[in-house]
Amino acid sequence: MKITIRLDDITPDMDWAKFDRFRALCDRFYVKPLIGVVPAPSDPKLHIDPPRADFLTILDELRASGWEIAMHGFSHVYTTKEGGLFPLNHQSEFAGLSYAQQEKMIREGRKILADQEIVTDIFMAPSHSYDENTIRALLANGFTKMTDGFGSGPYEYLGMTFYPISFDQKRSLQKKDGVTTFVVHTNTLRDSDFERYEHIFRTQDMMPYKEYLYYPVQKRSKAGALKEYLMADGKRRLVRASALLHNR
Repeated sequence: MKITIRLDDITPDMDWAKFDRFRALCDRFYVKPLIGVVPAPSDPKLHIDPPRADFLTILDELRASGWEIAMHGFSHVYTTKEGGLFPLNHQSEFAGLSYAQQEKMIREGRKILADQEIVTDIFMAPSHSYDENTIRALLANGFTKMTDGFGSGPYEYLGMTFYPISFDQKRSLQKKDGVTTFVVHTNTLRDSDFERYEHIFRTQDMMPYKEYLYYPVQKRSKAGALKEYLMADGKRRLVRASALLHNR
């Protein structure tokens, strides 16, 4: 199975030591990820280092070298406890809000990025949580792609093209066919995570995210969407149960 990488929570004040370390690992193995830039980061958990004055210059360098950029929410502040259409988590910046509220956030987020000469039609939802209003608002503002969902290749649903993420990384590494995305939060990586990704990059069929965007797109039925919803909800319950057992 071909593997692509996406990096969440990209801000001027992220953990730069970890980001730079992961970037060096990507450069070493010619891995070209998708990075999710937060337009107006207000989530305290994202404020780690002093803001880099050369943030936009770094983004330009990454794009020039073949990396892709997505808009990662608006402020990354969770406003509801909704799971939305893809309930991997029961917290959301968007799901559960009105269309008007979501459209305003997405429009303003896109303008903030555009004012910094960052133009993208790819959206990355914080906590993977979005609903039909999110999709409608995204389409109204020129977004045509989302990095989420489960599957072995891109699919179209409700007028949006989805590029699936991995349901289980170990299982994905054992498959031969298809393509999926591994989600990476560089702010929270440990030494063991860097070692694991170095092994993955060395041994797996890594594909630039840009190439993923040219894969054939399949239609997804309502039955397929329901299956995906149940898979996401089931995974959330398993992760929660495992955490409870671990904390006993």
